[in-house]
Amino acid sequence: MDRHEEYGRHQRFRTRKLSGALLALTAVGGLLLTGCGEGGAGEGTSASDSSGHNSGFPAPAQPEDLDRDHEHSSRQPAEDHLSTFALDVDTASYAYARRTLAGGRLPDPSTVRPEEFVNSFRQDYERPDGDGFSVTVDGARTDQEDWSLVRVGLATRTDGRTGERLPAALTFVIDVSGSMAEPGRLDLAQKSLAVMTDRLRDDDSVAIVTFSDEAETVLPMTRLDGNRDKVHDTISELDTQSSTNLGAGVETGYATAVEGHREGATNRVVLVSDALANTGDTDPDSILERVADARREHGITLFGVGVGSDYGDAIMERLADRGDGHTVYVSDTDDAREVFCEQLPRNIDLAARDAKAQVAFDPQTVAEYRLVGYDNRRVADDDFRDDGVDGGEVGPGHTVTALYAVRTRPAASGHLATATVRWLDPDTRTPHEESGDLEARALHDDVWASPESLQVAAIAAYFADALRHGDTRRPQLPGRPSLEQLAERAEDVARDRADEQLHDLTEAIRTADRAYGTR
Repeated sequence: MDRHEEYGRHQRFRTRKLSGALLALTAVGGLLLTGCGEGGAGEGTSASDSSGHNSGFPAPAQPEDLDRDHEHSSRQPAEDHLSTFALDVDTASYAYARRTLAGGRLPDPSTVRPEEFVNSFRQDYERPDGDGFSVTVDGARTDQEDWSLVRVGLATRTDGRTGERLPAALTFVIDVSGSMAEPGRLDLAQKSLAVMTDRLRDDDSVAIVTFSDEAETVLPMTRLDGNRDKVHDTISELDTQSSTNLGAGVETGYATAVEGHREGATNRVVLVSDALANTGDTDPDSILERVADARREHGITLFGVGVGSDYGDAIMERLADRGDGHTVYVSDTDDAREVFCEQLPRNIDLAARDAKAQVAFDPQTVAEYRLVGYDNRRVADDDFRDDGVDGGEVGPGHTVTALYAVRTRPAASGHLATATVRWLDPDTRTPHEESGDLEARALHDDVWASPESLQVAAIAAYFADALRHGDTRRPQLPGRPSLEQLAERAEDVARDRADEQLHDLTEAIRTADRAYGTR
């Protein structure tokens, strides 16, 4: 049996489980209509607590539940001067935290990933002249003695690789569980897929897989040139079924992507789900191991779109990490506009594969350092130049930010750190590297007097730190102000920048502050 037959035999799965709990393909559905077209943007429906209103704020899981093996682990350059991690452009953690707070709950600390909070805000790094990355390294001192925040900023060129993007072969894997039968869910999702179909180019291809208690390829890979009506007809005929089997959906999606694989095109699986998998195989590693050939031999990457007030954050994040892709979360019309009108088109193409960063701290000037977040993205230092070790996939127009808490030696001067990014060309897999340096004298004297983009990164990281640890009186990230003070900082920057996204951040911080005040 060849590989295509092997995948093909998995194209239909029948299992039993309780009714699926998918709540919000509405967020992907009608939101796209207002988000990508003309018209205003209203807020999505917020979740409520069990009492039916948005007060009370149930207590989240205790911080002790977090994995402490990696979190906030400090290093001394005299013993280990290298910090290495795979690049990550996920943003789902921040968007889901906002949704959870708006719904009257504090987020579970285990769902708070600081790097995704930081990377939810576009930075103004200088873009590279050609393909690959630019590297920006800067930082500022905090009000905690000898501690600074150091920012490593990476950016790809806005228009991606030289020339027009490659054609796309997109396999949409859509959850159609029984809960989607309610008005305003599947019907709006169908309209949304129709909008996406009209936005793609004639030389792009689309396949559609649906999954409930079984997974089915309802449209094999089909070029849009001359076939848009066929795609629209398939979308209009989608109907709800019964239960949900995420593993079956992913496996069938990859099987369909392999069957319709296009050489010279960007081949990608787009998974839209609340990821509440409780039937069939629910382990991300096991699911993706069964489709390993599709990922490794065909270069098929995964773009995960999370939806729903109840959302399987952990499984979606793991699927994206292991699937050589990334994940986002949609909660309102603004999110939908960003995801479907900006992020998804940008991520059709790739600027870099298996991208990793390594920061070398100078033991003469740095006494201690710790990477903020990236707990699931750590890479062994010796594997930095091992191109067989997975890194992160980054599209054109992306920025990636990593923050470090750094304790400098008293009166330190001279070289502080060197940051290097290594990546593979998406087509030839030729490795490339780019580096940037930071001198101690270049540190700004005060975080809150530093450039606004650095302040935004600091605010996002401090907010994540507060949500992750719960007790604002015991900050884990040096120099963290109270949530009330942090909201004031965010409001000041939002006012200066006239940035609605920063106003949303301010409101989320104030909501969290009220929540902790009522506990």
